[in-house]
Amino acid sequence: MFIQTEPTPNPDTMKFIPGIPVAGLSGPFDYPTLESASNSPLAITLFGLEGVTRVFLGSDFISLAKDPEIEWAQLRPSVLAAIMDHYTAGLPVVEGVGDAQEDDTVYEGEAADIVAEIKELIETRVRPAVAADGGDIIFHRFEPDTGVVHLSMRGACAGCPASSYTLKQGIENMLRAYVPEVTSVEAAL
Repeated sequence: MFIQTEPTPNPDTMKFIPGIPVAGLSGPFDYPTLESASNSPLAITLFGLEGVTRVFLGSDFISLAKDPEIEWAQLRPSVLAAIMDHYTAGLPVVEGVGDAQEDDTVYEGEAADIVAEIKELIETRVRPAVAADGGDIIFHRFEPDTGVVHLSMRGACAGCPASSYTLKQGIENMLRAYVPEVTSVEAAL
């Protein structure tokens, strides 16, 4: 097994690409803490490495955030060995059903059409670009009265110094250009 690594725009996050499915179609899965990783043997193993502070399992990659005090040169070999050992042992990446991602609000009429268009743009234009940087983006809600879209960044993009710029300058400008009803994009809490 050959595991590729790629830096991300967040200097404390690195993307690991094992060349085989990670979360597959059931993910992605974001684990901000060890406690949140109870359904993922792989995430639990990775949190066991000194310096790992967040684990994100994408369809075919793993993004790890580290403590800023630890250098990737120290941590990277341990991460590569842990991923290799996990897959070699044939252990599951995630057990059971994954984390809830989107708000289940039901929109009606024109708002439903607007939300469908927003979700389509996120899926086809935004998510692939964000995934290339080791992250993901989640739609939370749209406020029809104000035109505000609430999104959250996950994986390498969560906590990245450029994430607020990405939301406001990149994603907001694109959504406003394609969906005139959108007035702004805000980070979901």
